Amino acid sequence: MSATKTCTDYLRPLRDAMDVLGGKWKIPVIMLLSVRERRFKEIQRELGVAAKVLSKELKELESHELVKRTVFDTVPLAVEYSLTDYGRTLEKVIGEIRDWGVHHRERILERV
Repeated sequence: MSATKTCTDYLRPLRDAMDVLGGKWKIPVIMLLSVRERRFKEIQRELGVAAKVLSKELKELESHELVKRTVFDTVPLAVEYSLTDYGRTLEKVIGEIRDWGVHHRERILERV
C-alpha cells in the first residue's frame, strides 16, 4: 500500500464490486446468461427463484449495464435477457471465484 493511499481507497473498489454482484442470485443469473440469452421464465425455472426476486435482480443488473433486456413485439409479448459486452467482462472473474469454490469445497470435505 502506498503512503498516499488509505485502506479505504483500496477497499472502495472491492465494496463497489460486491454491491453490484452481491446477493444470492446475481452471479447465477450472469453465469446462465454467459452461455446464451434466455427468457424470464427460463431463468426463473433454471434457478428456482421467485419471479419478484428475479425481476428485481435483473433490473439491478440492467441498471449496471451488465444485462440487456430485449422486448419482442409478439403476442404474447416476449422478453429476452442477454449479457452485454460489459457483462461478459465478469466471466473470467466469476470463473476464478467458481474455481476457488471447488478447491475450497474439496479442502473442507477432506477434513470431514
